[in-house]
Amino acid sequence: MSSDLAPRPSAAVPAPADGDNRYKAVQAKLDTLGRALEDAGLGLEELLRSVRKNAKRAEDTARDVANAELDPKFVELTSNVGVALGGAGVQVKKLYETAQETADLTHETRRTHSRLYGALDDIRSNRRERTPKPGFFNR
Repeated sequence: MSSDLAPRPSAAVPAPADGDNRYKAVQAKLDTLGRALEDAGLGLEELLRSVRKNAKRAEDTARDVANAELDPKFVELTSNVGVALGGAGVQVKKLYETAQETADLTHETRRTHSRLYGALDDIRSNRRERTPKPGFFNR
């Protein structure tokens, strides 16, 4: 049972885990995370199709082995492969759904962050005078 899946380079570059919490940096990190999760979702969707296809092939092979009247242990082993792939498919589907949900929440977080802090960033960015760093007045 071969698979057409092959590792491919990630399109998204991981966002650095640094202390840069400026508005534009946070927006960029959220955008990068959202795109990476969407890419992962596409890969998981492809993996799910492949696992399901291979599970079906294992079930068909187990039936063919049984019809050929081979030793029952081979029927059982081949059938177990199909069952294991079916279980793996269930888990891949859960992971896919989690990636999609997390991507949606990331995009929602980006929009909320923009709504809450976008106007403030516009004001700070368009001033000729330098403004204090965030947290300066909390001392």
